[in-house]
Amino acid sequence: MTSQSNVHRHLAMSSMGGAFEESARPLRLSDKVYGDIVERILKGEYGEGSRLPSEAKLAEMNQVSRPIVRQALSRLREDGLVRSQRGAGSYVMRRPDRAMLDFAPLESLADMQRCFEFRAALEGESARAATQYASSSALKEIEKALQRLEACIQTGELGVSADFGFHMAVANATNNRFFSDTLLSLKTQINFGQNLARNLGLRRPGQHLPEVQEEHVRIFQAIREGDPEMACQRMREHIGNSRRRVFEG
Repeated sequence: MTSQSNVHRHLAMSSMGGAFEESARPLRLSDKVYGDIVERILKGEYGEGSRLPSEAKLAEMNQVSRPIVRQALSRLREDGLVRSQRGAGSYVMRRPDRAMLDFAPLESLADMQRCFEFRAALEGESARAATQYASSSALKEIEKALQRLEACIQTGELGVSADFGFHMAVANATNNRFFSDTLLSLKTQINFGQNLARNLGLRRPGQHLPEVQEEHVRIFQAIREGDPEMACQRMREHIGNSRRRVFEG
């Protein structure tokens, strides 16, 4: 890690409550390799369309085994950052938003991607269940959460707490505490991703927050109308869009 990246990492940890701290769990070696490759892509060392160093070279550069490098490359492929061609190596497909360096420690990126994936599965089913079990009072709570988010847009606030409140209101509407308990257990990681997305969105405030809010409204409409498939689809699309807004800008 460069000293510049360490500064960015320190600032991100301070401003976002220390989410994804190394002390939370041992950092996987594949995550380190993932972060190193992403950093080099962000800095232009590996340009779009260029070939990455060989597995053997990446293993030597990071002082890890080739299977560890393969794990990192597999995740980079899943995240749409690189593509691999049999017998020809791996190539950079696109460069993520460089502004991520201002807010997120590079070591956290692999975990953040996995968190988005898990949320899409969990919250998609949460929205589906909410259409079946939401009481009139639960629907009112979701609507209140939407109103709080709208107020944040009007006042120019980031609204991270209000954003999480909306997702919790949907989970609570399932009348199944395992949805809400699981979501609550992920609050630190979810807030980290929401904070990052909304900070990046400040560069286009008139577009980003209204776009996110429209997705929230569409989720609520599907739940209120009792359409489980549509509610699940719209929640999964929303979380997928959130992921893209972070990693693609």
